Amino acid sequence: MTTKTRTAITIESTVQAPVAKVWDYWNKPEHITHWAFASDDWHAPKAENDLRTGGKFSTTMAAKDGSFSFEFGGEYTDVKEHKLIEYTMGDGRKVSVLFTTVEDATKVVETFEAEDENPVEMQREGWQTILNNFKKYTESH
Repeated sequence: MTTKTRTAITIESTVQAPVAKVWDYWNKPEHITHWAFASDDWHAPKAENDLRTGGKFSTTMAAKDGSFSFEFGGEYTDVKEHKLIEYTMGDGRKVSVLFTTVEDATKVVETFEAEDENPVEMQREGWQTILNNFKKYTESH
């Protein structure tokens, strides 16, 4: 059996908010539904999150016109409050999210394994757009 080596993609953003707020807005379903989508014609109508090692999460991402939706989810493999979240997505790809305090802000660095269907740059742009939505939402609320 051969193990496939996946391309790791890293994105980041510095959010002008303390780490406790950034952590809550990243993880609480009532906030996730306000930022977990890549364009204004999409939304996240439902989110569930059991934030603990072994816990599962799921976010519904859907086109606002009802034409398409999908579940983005997985299982947590490591959770260190205000510092680290690692999880495995439903398709087996791994994701790591680091939270680091930088002066009065929080740097969020997310690394994920690329899938095989779409170009790496397209995946990077999509995930970065969602992270930018997170930053904008967190800083404005």
